[in-house]
Amino acid sequence: MTAAVRTTCAYCGVGCGILATRTGERSVAIQGDPDHPANHGRLCSKGTHLGETVGLEGRLLTPMIGDKAASWDKALDLVARRFRETIARYGPNSVAFYVSGQLLTEDYYVANKLMKGFIGSANIDTNSRLCMSSAVAGHVRAFGEDVVPASYDDLDAADLIVLVGSNTAWCHPIVYQRIMAAREARGTRLVVIDPRRTETAEGADLHLAIRPGSDVALMNGLLAHCRHTGMTDDAQLDVPDGFWDTITRDADLWSTARACDVPPADLNRFFELFAATPRTVTLFSQGINQSVRGTDQVNAIINVHLATGRIGKPGAAPFSITGQPNAMGGREVGGLATTLAAHMDFTPDHVACIARFWAAPHMATRPGLKAVDLFRAVDEGRIKALWIMATNPAVSMPDATRVREALAACPFVVVSDVVARTDTSEHAHVRLPAAGWGEKDGTVTNSDRTISRQRAVLPLPGDAKPDWWIVSQVASRMGWASHFAYDRPADIWREHARLSLYQNGGERLFALPGQAGISNAAYDAMAPFRWGGMPFADGRFPTPSGRARLVAPQSPSVAAPLKQWPMTLNTGRYRDQWHTMTRTGLSPKLARHREEPLVEVHPSDAAALGLLDGGLARVATPQGTSLYRVALSEGQRVGELFVPIHWTDQVANGGRTGLLSRPLVDPHSGQPGFKATPASITAVTTEWRAFAILRTSAPPPLPDVVWATRVAVPAGWMIELAGNGDPAALQALLPSGQQVEAQDRARGTWRVAVLEQDRLAACLFLARDGSLPPRDWLIQQLGAAAGPAVLAGRAPGGVVDRGPIVCACFDVGMKTIVAAIAEQRLTDVAAIGKALGAGTNCGSCRPALARLVTDHQEIADAAIQ
Repeated sequence: MTAAVRTTCAYCGVGCGILATRTGERSVAIQGDPDHPANHGRLCSKGTHLGETVGLEGRLLTPMIGDKAASWDKALDLVARRFRETIARYGPNSVAFYVSGQLLTEDYYVANKLMKGFIGSANIDTNSRLCMSSAVAGHVRAFGEDVVPASYDDLDAADLIVLVGSNTAWCHPIVYQRIMAAREARGTRLVVIDPRRTETAEGADLHLAIRPGSDVALMNGLLAHCRHTGMTDDAQLDVPDGFWDTITRDADLWSTARACDVPPADLNRFFELFAATPRTVTLFSQGINQSVRGTDQVNAIINVHLATGRIGKPGAAPFSITGQPNAMGGREVGGLATTLAAHMDFTPDHVACIARFWAAPHMATRPGLKAVDLFRAVDEGRIKALWIMATNPAVSMPDATRVREALAACPFVVVSDVVARTDTSEHAHVRLPAAGWGEKDGTVTNSDRTISRQRAVLPLPGDAKPDWWIVSQVASRMGWASHFAYDRPADIWREHARLSLYQNGGERLFALPGQAGISNAAYDAMAPFRWGGMPFADGRFPTPSGRARLVAPQSPSVAAPLKQWPMTLNTGRYRDQWHTMTRTGLSPKLARHREEPLVEVHPSDAAALGLLDGGLARVATPQGTSLYRVALSEGQRVGELFVPIHWTDQVANGGRTGLLSRPLVDPHSGQPGFKATPASITAVTTEWRAFAILRTSAPPPLPDVVWATRVAVPAGWMIELAGNGDPAALQALLPSGQQVEAQDRARGTWRVAVLEQDRLAACLFLARDGSLPPRDWLIQQLGAAAGPAVLAGRAPGGVVDRGPIVCACFDVGMKTIVAAIAEQRLTDVAAIGKALGAGTNCGSCRPALARLVTDHQEIADAAIQ
């Protein structure tokens, strides 16, 4: 066993520190870094199980031209030549890069430099456009610069925390645990504003289940209340003419409650609590950003903080919590099509400044195409060469069918990725093997501006290379070798730091003093640090006047349901999955939390539409359709649906959420509105339901049936199935070997087990009435000695069914928890943790545990009596 390597988690923008210890050729033990300021040793379920995702299953390990392996020289020469020829014939705006918050800052910097400074186009955008560009636009409008004016330390000092459009317990579990710690230590109050009653809302003092799209009305109503009660002071702010008339119009309590569809008493309670609590942090995330009015929603939140003086002070700030591990680093190097490096923009002075610094021969002078427009330009033939790095737009972009059609028609598509096959790389002419999380070396910036080192734990496998190296090599082959002569990430970091200081007399807050001359050894040993201190504590802002700006947001009217599309579709993340599951989908423990993509529906809607809990349903929008498993949820508002974003064609034939969302975007930020798509839902019936469990390292192919989803399990894979007609074709899923079979035609059941040397290699269970045994025991039998008795689907004498997994960190199921509550007389979450371990690691399951305690208190009381 080697010494632990201090590195950073691969997932969300919390930026947790990790101690990763190599335990084998491709195995790593994971612990939280107790000295990292973002997490102080805690990790969520995804970070905890990173060690299950560093194998080479499905990795892209050599450059590919078409379906043939190629040398790096041949592949790089081809990419450089095709881009050079396209630019020569059609101009620099005929090519584009689409990059990712999964890149390290050094990777991002080199890609941005090549496109904007040397190719001469700003057609480089990032998947961060889909998650936080409205926050960027809101910050720039209000502050003059994209600066997050908060840190995680503010959560420890706040007396009130307001979560808007964020299921923090699932999407940012370590932030949620910090909030819970503040509540326990100092009585911090918590308000959750979210149309859904999520796990985060379960632990709140107040939950406002507002109508989707009414966030501006809510914040305008709050600001009007503060104005009427004498809580505002705009003397040191730039206030546009007519601002207060716009804000206070139709912003009385009753009008606001009606617009938001919440009880006036609850709304008044929130208003009074906010007004009475100077130390307030408002955290917002995708429920705010992913809207066609996202920027206005961001500014409505910022307006309240600016006008009430809740900014630049401990425990008082508006706080955008980003989704990806290096979305912030991408913002710092100008990874968005609308920005330049070092927080500069496309003013002539800034363009000239960067051109001088880079000695750029073809500096871009105007913003490029934002993500949705970029892929529209590909579809229309205006972009003829596209390089996609570390992202999967065929899944994640809205109106994904059109994105796929665009990729299929594009004359030249390059994909750099760690994964051999994705929905996007199916359309690539060249695939380039990139370094994965455990092999990367560079820096990332988290949501509160803390820069951390990501260090390699494992050697580069096969021919995989770092993204910065790949881009630099292409740049060299395009004729700019001397400008991209980097030997190591530290070279790029020093250049990035120098640019942050170049001709920056304090006009921009983003600066990295002390880093421009850092040695290689100091770079290797870099400890986490936060740039910018406490922004705006001195009351100065990077605007021409030095004052922050109030922005009058537009409060859109809420559209009535459409006859053909009467439901409102919301999308989001699951707790234990990440983006398109190319990493988390490899972890058997993470897969068990939600094995299938679910559409969550209110029971009254389900009853009216004939939907059954556990049945199948087709969700349709004007853009497309996809199939989901139905889950009834009282936490849904009537008339609204929720679906996850993660499932792809590689793992399922349903759950393709990207096919459904509209390509409508915010006019300021260009961010798509994923959260409120008009939709319909109809029940889908099948004649049989089945599952297959297979002992194999290679993911098995999905059969052509109505419903098929594949998840990793220990020692193999499981496929959930449903279909019509003769199921005999499912036999093709099973490997060769000794088969034992049981079939009951009268009951409509079919059970098959495949044995290899008397050990279970696979099994298939099918029932026409849907009654199938629990999967846990059968999964445990893969590779174990077995006989015909395995067809019973349970251990001799019975086996305890754990139920759905609640705690992924310790693999604890719901039925296990309920039994412990009754048998051991457990009366709170702490007692469950002591008895079973559940909830004692990342804590993201604690709201669910609290709900189980409440729901089953009668059982516990009966046991006590």
